[in-house]
Amino acid sequence: MHSQVVVLGGGPGGYAAAFLAADLGLEVTLVEADPRLGGTCLLRGCIPSKALLHVAKVISEAEELADWGVEFKKPKIHIDKVRAHKEKVIETLSGGLAGLAKRRKVGRIHARGIFVDSQTLQLEGGDPTTYGSERLTFDHCIIATGSVPAMPAAFNIGSSRVIDSTGALALDELPKRMLVVGGGYIGLEMAAVYSELGSAVSVVELTEGLLPGADRDLVKPLEKRLRERLAGVYLGTKVVSLKEAGKAVEVELEGPDLTGKHKFDRVLISIGRRPVSKGLGLENTKVVVNERGFIEVDLQQRTADPHLLAIGDVVGDPMLAHKASAEGRVAAEVLAGEPAAFDAAAIPAVVFTDPEIAWAGLTANEAKDQGRKVDIAQYPWQASGRAIANGRTDGLTKRLIDPETHRVLGCGIVGSGAGELIAEAVLAIEMGCQINDVAATIHPHPTLSETLAFAGEVHLGTATEVYRPKRKK
Repeated sequence: MHSQVVVLGGGPGGYAAAFLAADLGLEVTLVEADPRLGGTCLLRGCIPSKALLHVAKVISEAEELADWGVEFKKPKIHIDKVRAHKEKVIETLSGGLAGLAKRRKVGRIHARGIFVDSQTLQLEGGDPTTYGSERLTFDHCIIATGSVPAMPAAFNIGSSRVIDSTGALALDELPKRMLVVGGGYIGLEMAAVYSELGSAVSVVELTEGLLPGADRDLVKPLEKRLRERLAGVYLGTKVVSLKEAGKAVEVELEGPDLTGKHKFDRVLISIGRRPVSKGLGLENTKVVVNERGFIEVDLQQRTADPHLLAIGDVVGDPMLAHKASAEGRVAAEVLAGEPAAFDAAAIPAVVFTDPEIAWAGLTANEAKDQGRKVDIAQYPWQASGRAIANGRTDGLTKRLIDPETHRVLGCGIVGSGAGELIAEAVLAIEMGCQINDVAATIHPHPTLSETLAFAGEVHLGTATEVYRPKRKK
């Protein structure tokens, strides 16, 4: 069996590449080991976690309405129904993708693909009746195999009570006590879910701060809220060992605020992800894989092998679905002969906790590391009418501006709905807007989106609700 273009992997990058390539007139076959399309994001990551985070946020908001004189009874959690609704969301979206593939005449093969050479895939597992051949040849292949949760050998003790993010989303039960190892975005999102559903959740992080690498000004409001709502947040704390102890896991910890042996019903290991590049037969091609396991590509997503392109998590950070989709579209356009390249000025990142954190473009940390001079303008949400009306003034909008050209270089937001607000900042960075362009753009009142313009006004010294006049030179 032969196909003009094969896409190996049916996640956000893979199906975006396959669908656009088909729209551009290419014959496309999509090879995916899972019987459903969607990849980690839809089936075991972004979508199910956001469905559960929505439940957690509603519970939290209902509780906080007591301050407004509105009280609800303590929620009763039917975990089977919660899990069923989450699965319904997944099936609806995955089914929609299957329908779109069919309408676009994208061939689908349910199997695992391994490279025999630069133009041949060995098909293993899956359902042989869907393809009728053990090998698939092609003119070009787009590798979109994604990533999986990292699980150090020392933590892999063979216990069902030690789980990764996939296991955490299965929701087979609500543990009374849960430990989250890793203070990154996945760990904190899952901590928020389980905490609001009723578990006593503790988070341990090896470094001295949550969300390592993120702007500390943005992390502070989140850390404050997490310390109020979780059983504990322990920084600079090392997991020495894990051991199954009956119906619990005994964890030995070593840190300034928590040390010794402690028992938990579940332990979530959330210390990052690793690319799926091993076991693909890439050694039978000319593809170059670096020491971290990432496939090396150029701006057109081409590998060192002229027949192979690669996109998404398997080519490097940031491991984000929207970045994979953008790269997938570039790869499809390149194969269709169009002058495409991946040259995004800003890739937004969002942590869907409560409050949310979002950023795009140059960060304050990066500017400091690069020795780059920038002007920083901050607008506290304590001055936002909408934030005050919502009872959520724990937010901040932060702009990074080039002092010479006045162009917007970066933006960071912490607060309710930050993930929805960051897109405007991404557009401003991509368009090369000056800060006065943003400040002069009329935003609707009262909204949180105003804070994006108001941060610009702070820089210009024209802010109404914040008294910070521009210094005269």
